[in-house]
Amino acid sequence: MASVARSIAAPRATARGARRSIGRLIALYAGMATVAVAMMAPFYWMVMTSFSPAASAFSYPPTWYPPSLTLENYARLATVMPFLQFYLNSALITVSVVAGQLIVCSMAGYAFARLHFPFRGPAFALVLGSMMIPHIVNIIPLYVMFKSLGWINTFYPLIVPPIFTAGFGVFLLRQYFMTIPEELEEAARIDGASTVTVFTRIMLPLAKPALAALAIFTFMGTWNDFFNPLIFINSKSKMTVTLGIAALRGEYATEWTVLMAAATASVVPILAVYVVAQKHFIQGITMTGLKA
Repeated sequence: MASVARSIAAPRATARGARRSIGRLIALYAGMATVAVAMMAPFYWMVMTSFSPAASAFSYPPTWYPPSLTLENYARLATVMPFLQFYLNSALITVSVVAGQLIVCSMAGYAFARLHFPFRGPAFALVLGSMMIPHIVNIIPLYVMFKSLGWINTFYPLIVPPIFTAGFGVFLLRQYFMTIPEELEEAARIDGASTVTVFTRIMLPLAKPALAALAIFTFMGTWNDFFNPLIFINSKSKMTVTLGIAALRGEYATEWTVLMAAATASVVPILAVYVVAQKHFIQGITMTGLKA
């Protein structure tokens, strides 16, 4: 009788466990969906406002979808300010910084991970220590130095320092190179490959996920940078997108549709870069290393 009772109770317990698992999954996905909607709502509102006529943008009660869509706000954005020039300035600075960091950080990360040279440990500790210093602490001596070099109101202060002070990029790539088996390098050296060949033909292709992650982080940080252009840029022709939006907000504070058009336009490059490099970005963050 006991065995019969257990055989009857076992399927019931399994069914209850399955129902609990399904209930937990439903609750989990419902919570995640709620958080996603809450986070996407401001972005959706910004995009819809950028395509709305000025009259409908201030209608009450507000509507989640405007009765008519228009490109008038983007056309006006191009007339009230040289926003395309701001875009080109930001693109030039961002692409230069991203390319420079990928080159410098990959070489430095490989050196710290694989090459043996005197004071390698203290030098890497110094790189990590530089990450602990707030940027605002260095802004006055940097300004004095750049003024003596004649770099004020040029793009050099926005390009050169981020390339050669990217401690996070060096750390990220060094950690990723450490996950790559040394046997690959040894096999290449047996075949006569030099250090440069090993680095360019073996290590860099395997480090694509980490390079993509660093590129996205650098692109976002440089494109959205407001503080450094505010300090070092004086003329309107050299303004970046962030400075342009700030100036637009000061001169056209009541034209919210135009402001939303500027904000939406500034987000498009970041979204495009993330969509293109999303797969490699996730792999680089998880630091998976080699795949079987």
